[in-house]
Amino acid sequence: MRNWAGNLTYASTNLRRPASLAELADALAGSGPVRALGSRHSFNDVADTTGVHVQVDQLDDGRPAVDLDPATGVVSVNAGLRYGEVSRALEAQGRALGNLASLPHISVAGAVATATHGSGDANRCLAGDVVGLEMMTTAGELRRVTRADHPDVFGGTVVSLGALGVVTRVELATAPTFAVRQDVALDVPWDAVLGSLDAVTGAAYSVSLFTSWDEPAVRQVWFKSRVDDGVGVRPEPVAGLAWATTEVHPLPGVDPAACTPQLGAAGPWNERLSHFRLEFTPSAGEELQSEYLLPRASAVAAIEAVRALGPRVAPLLQTSEIRTVAADDHWLSPFDEDSVALHFTWHPRGAEVAAVLPLLEEALLPLGARPHWGKLFAVDAADLGALYPRFADFRELAARFDPEGRLHGGYLRRLLR
Repeated sequence: MRNWAGNLTYASTNLRRPASLAELADALAGSGPVRALGSRHSFNDVADTTGVHVQVDQLDDGRPAVDLDPATGVVSVNAGLRYGEVSRALEAQGRALGNLASLPHISVAGAVATATHGSGDANRCLAGDVVGLEMMTTAGELRRVTRADHPDVFGGTVVSLGALGVVTRVELATAPTFAVRQDVALDVPWDAVLGSLDAVTGAAYSVSLFTSWDEPAVRQVWFKSRVDDGVGVRPEPVAGLAWATTEVHPLPGVDPAACTPQLGAAGPWNERLSHFRLEFTPSAGEELQSEYLLPRASAVAAIEAVRALGPRVAPLLQTSEIRTVAADDHWLSPFDEDSVALHFTWHPRGAEVAAVLPLLEEALLPLGARPHWGKLFAVDAADLGALYPRFADFRELAARFDPEGRLHGGYLRRLLR
């Protein structure tokens, strides 16, 4: 069994997809290693195990898969659902999430467990919407942990890398639905971007910049603007922007059919905040990904550092994306302050990518960079925990939930040893 990108063959001996809580308890029974598996969009072995993999995408616990409480606006969802499925169900009920990642194809539990994110100066990572979790521990005990009732440990339970148990349901705060328009500016000079970075990233609800780092201009800037009056306006944070008059794809020369609608056409939040449509597979896994998250104060220095490496980086890239993320309070979230995210979508040339990652990290780690938990990086596990002030607290929490360490597999085993 392999991950979505095909660059990793899992070490597990079996895959269980329980249809009930009783079947899940049975899958967790015994003494061997076990690990939850989501939509397999991790590019490293953070979700791996030498024992049994458990997927909850077919789990029926007797409640609706998307269960909205109209009094509180909190929705409880099956943890194995994909964000695109959840967002459609919420839009049909007039509700919305705060943000979405680039891909709507990722599972809710897997995305929040690794601090996966979208973009926007005021938008937290996807874990920021979580107000509660239900999980089954390796002892077969079903536990519910909420921000309101368990403030002392809640910060360690959401971005948990699957170290505490198999998450069965995720409770998310929602807001009234809203519309979004998407406009794409082309070939924005680097001087204009770096000289007015706050204005550019703050010009819309969500902003993404696409580049290959060796280009004289930022190839595309995607502005996703809230439309609260039924019309909305196209932002213009710097003068003289050239706007796309036909829809575009983040990768040069690729058909944009898989992308969400652009050209200023307003539509529901769930059909604009992701870059890609749920009904399309944006690639067949023919890519590798890395991402580094840095303090917002280091944004310009980090961008300039990567631009200096452009001749080494660009030949391996399909594209690269710059996003912003607001701070949250999760212990293993890299967003303990407002941040900038530098994302790299590589060609599937594993050895060459592995060789360039240390160069990127030599430039970015001194600026406060931390890698995305589910993507490719070179930082040793022994050094990564030290980058998180509450890592010792997380290690202790993991030992309380899983005292035998049965959930320790792949990168997580090396991290917690």
